[in-house]
Amino acid sequence: MTTLHEPAATEGAPRGPLAGVVVLDITRVVAGPFCSMILADLGATVVKVERPSEPDYARDFPPFLKSPHGERFSAFFAQYNRNKLGLTLDLAAPEGKELLKRLATRADVLVENFRPGTMDKLGLGHAELRKANPRLVYTAISGFGQTGPYRGRPAFDNSAQAAGGLWSMNGFPDRPPARVGTIIGDLAATMYAVIGTLAALRHAERTGEGQLVDVAQQDSVLSLTENAVVSYTVDGTTAGPLGNAHPFVRPYELYPCKDGYVFFGGYTDKFWRLTCALFGEPGLAGDPEIDTMAKRFDPEVYERRVRPLLHRWMAERTRAELEELAGEQIPLTAIKDIGEVVNDPHIRERDMIVDVEYPDFGGLEMFGQPIHLDVTPARPRGLAPRAGEHTDVLLRGLADLSEDEIAALRASGVV
Repeated sequence: MTTLHEPAATEGAPRGPLAGVVVLDITRVVAGPFCSMILADLGATVVKVERPSEPDYARDFPPFLKSPHGERFSAFFAQYNRNKLGLTLDLAAPEGKELLKRLATRADVLVENFRPGTMDKLGLGHAELRKANPRLVYTAISGFGQTGPYRGRPAFDNSAQAAGGLWSMNGFPDRPPARVGTIIGDLAATMYAVIGTLAALRHAERTGEGQLVDVAQQDSVLSLTENAVVSYTVDGTTAGPLGNAHPFVRPYELYPCKDGYVFFGGYTDKFWRLTCALFGEPGLAGDPEIDTMAKRFDPEVYERRVRPLLHRWMAERTRAELEELAGEQIPLTAIKDIGEVVNDPHIRERDMIVDVEYPDFGGLEMFGQPIHLDVTPARPRGLAPRAGEHTDVLLRGLADLSEDEIAALRASGVV
């Protein structure tokens, strides 16, 4: 792959731990593109495959970078498709199918997020592609998985939040359940897809045997429901919305202060003693009604004694004053909006906001890579491709096609 342009490459920079791994990315929107983006940040050469006539429709998602000439480029798309090479390919055309099979023989991983059965109908499913490349890791992300009675159902993130139990648990007890305020179904599936892909790659490296990595959004959301499953299977308790409270740990929630809100989670005896001292009432740590964690966990005691104390202590100070008071002694954190987070010096120092320069469009700040490796660091600063931007170089370098063959494919609309 050294003959191909690698968008994330920086002169003299260490290569990522996945350098040399080739990934075919046949995905759209978030769950699939985010998975392959993480692999790209970690050094893999990721080829984003899009239909010539119908590229990833996330290219039309706001917000947009705008060029002086009125052209626009989706920053949403750019964030999830950085560090990738762009190839257009019509998988419905016989020539497109054969070309993908040819590319798959040179790839280590293929990621797709279509409804189960779609790639099989095209003749490009796992069973078919493993004939072309037995060591291929085939990662399939879907709403409900490759097996089971729901496998054929269409799904979005909200489908997974609803079917995985999380939606029923989120919100406040006196109101209808609320969805989690981000696409947690897509994002959770992404993380498990990356983990599964890396595990399957390790197996393929040792044995030469590829495999199917089947990740469902519903399964992924279910795994995020903390103690809800065992509470039901052990006690028959069905989890419901709790607002900002925790089902059994107290104090562990949001508290209002002079200029907003903070999270305080000092529920252990150690943290409670420190909290009482920091707020100038050390004697309360020995109060026999609230001197142990078990007593403070009691809902009646918490509501009557502990919460009023905390409300009084917090209401007297600003978020900054409370964080300064807490320091490194007790778990207390200001609840920040996204603008405050983006400009947080700690976030900046950890390279969690990265700036890339797009020709014709200017700079774009986006989230960085939370996986920090000290020897082979991730490189999240590469550009997202325009649709088909690297088609010619990829077909030459990965498929060994001549200029005439590429021109013929272009003329027929296959690429």
